[in-house]
Amino acid sequence: MSITAVLCVRNEAAFLLDWLAWHRSVGVTDFVVVSNDCDDGTDAMLDRLEVLGWLTHIRNAPPYGNGGIQFSGLKLANKCDAVKQADWLLTLDIDEFVNVHVGDRTLPALINALPDATAITLTWRNFGNAGVLAFEDAPVPLQFTHAGPRPLHWPWRASMFKTLYRNDRTYRNLGVHRPRNPVEMRLPEARWFDGEGRVLPDEMASGRIFSDYRLPQHGLVQLNHYPLGSVESYVLKSDRGRAVHSADLLGLDYWVERNLNTEEDRTALPLWERAQPVRGTLADDPELSALHKVAVGWRKARFETLLEQDSFRDLYGRLLMTPQSLPVLTPVAQKLVRFAQNAAQTNEETS
Repeated sequence: MSITAVLCVRNEAAFLLDWLAWHRSVGVTDFVVVSNDCDDGTDAMLDRLEVLGWLTHIRNAPPYGNGGIQFSGLKLANKCDAVKQADWLLTLDIDEFVNVHVGDRTLPALINALPDATAITLTWRNFGNAGVLAFEDAPVPLQFTHAGPRPLHWPWRASMFKTLYRNDRTYRNLGVHRPRNPVEMRLPEARWFDGEGRVLPDEMASGRIFSDYRLPQHGLVQLNHYPLGSVESYVLKSDRGRAVHSADLLGLDYWVERNLNTEEDRTALPLWERAQPVRGTLADDPELSALHKVAVGWRKARFETLLEQDSFRDLYGRLLMTPQSLPVLTPVAQKLVRFAQNAAQTNEETS
């Protein structure tokens, strides 16, 4: 069984080797990685990894078109043999780590647990910052072990998912959260299941990027999402910019909605024990090891440079002054959802 993961990155070489080792150890057989305008050596690291047979590296150069940076990168990835020939496909980000809870905790075990599925939603569990200030060169899932409550009724963005789907030509194109451009005549054959193992309604095959936040979603699998990281890393993330909504700056609003730390979740930690030997093999390559050290140094130096600018210095100071977020009380959250639903029905913008 071949499983191809597609990843788009910019200035994230310091996290790349950990991420690759993690996902190889949970069953990803092939990687297609798209780099964009990197300053920290990410592209050089990916070139080396391609020479070593680890992945396919694509450089995504401007202009990016109306779809933006990430969609243009996915269009390029769509043409790769590793995508065309895969049995299963999954589009991920560098701050997302697959966390399977069934069988031997690999993606093939998840697929075997849902033999009728042609698509499985991997719903986010967002992990907060939990007071971590400085960037540390250590695996992200080991550093951040606190998340918001389950179920979490607000914000609705917390229930977004990524999709592991069978490459049976039902969908023509990769998408950020779900496959796109379906072949209409094939949709009746699609069978979508959620991370709890429930069959999803037929309309799920052609729309929606959110799971039902009112129901448990993580019995078989969850997607550990680390959107904040350390305070220092968040400043660098703001500098890097957003991949999809590139015109939207990352500020306190993004931080506050995601900095929930009310529950400890250490279920991912045993998976690093399996990933660590793979990471060690990567570290044994002198060129990769040197590139990783350069990337770590670049992050530290870039943070110092950013603090010389008013906007980033102000952001850093505000982050330090902002307390950890509290979940919205359920009745209030339900009220907010009703207003959002009413706005959606009248084609008004929702937050």
